[in-house]
Amino acid sequence: MLGKLFGRGGEGPAGDPHVLAPRKGKHGVYTLRALGDPRVLAAVEAADAGDWTALKAALAPFDLGRDQAVLGQLTEIDGLEEWIVRAADEDEEHRATALLISGARHVSWGWEARTSALAKNVTREQWQIFYERLRIAEEHLLRAAELRPDWTTPWRHLLTSARGMSLDDSVKEARLAAGLRRDPLNLDIHLEWVSQLQPRWGGEPGQALEFARKAFAAAPDGHRLGCAVAMAYVEHWVESDDTDCLQDPRIRTELREAAERSVLHHAYERRPGWQGDYNIFAMALSLAGSSKASNVFRELDGVFTEWPWTYMSDPQKAYARFRKAF
Repeated sequence: MLGKLFGRGGEGPAGDPHVLAPRKGKHGVYTLRALGDPRVLAAVEAADAGDWTALKAALAPFDLGRDQAVLGQLTEIDGLEEWIVRAADEDEEHRATALLISGARHVSWGWEARTSALAKNVTREQWQIFYERLRIAEEHLLRAAELRPDWTTPWRHLLTSARGMSLDDSVKEARLAAGLRRDPLNLDIHLEWVSQLQPRWGGEPGQALEFARKAFAAAPDGHRLGCAVAMAYVEHWVESDDTDCLQDPRIRTELREAAERSVLHHAYERRPGWQGDYNIFAMALSLAGSSKASNVFRELDGVFTEWPWTYMSDPQKAYARFRKAF
């Protein structure tokens, strides 16, 4: 299977130059890098080098305004925030793209300062840095959205910054509506709202799952939106004090059917980073004790993504343990 997905000797399979060989890990687990695509790796390397010209060239095959997966690869690059604003100021033609990247990076950079600690354990200094970075993110994302009103990804990140800054619910709902007007079936917008509806962010128990179910019901067979249902259950597990809370026959049935109608359906399209969708289902099905997890792990063939396993203390080890169990 790895020969099919990644080729041999570090090269992509014949006829497909856009497949990147994985970095080998322990126990047959491979960490996905750059969405498994050498074109994305070229963009990441250009951004890491601070080379705006090379980054623009590498991004030519993609549309960051609609492709959250590729944009997300840039948001984790340390130091990007130091020069991307200058690029936005100096490059009028590509200003919207530079502002989008800067805004998304500042959201991620803000959360790095806040950390994943409980609010009561975040220091005053951390909060100050967090809010300052999110304030810059808001400014740049709103400007990018104004320059390119057809884009979806600014609204996805504006939802995250709104959650972090505890903006009014009316603002969050307006941003959700803005994103969905541009792409009613956008998975990333839906996943962000699934997070927003969690009790730890002011939601009510069951709200996220109801939202995810309704969205997936309106999607065609083979659509990624099935991941919203799987993620709603993962989030429920995170919120619960009962580690076996998903061990319910009805939950197993719903997750199995969601997997079969989305990622395991013949109409599902494997775009760069598709393994992230499969990892969401792998975790949800594993926590539910569903044998269907074996089908998902088989297709992944050891390819691991940090999200959503990062909810566990040792993400890669947890992935390997569940993979072996199924």
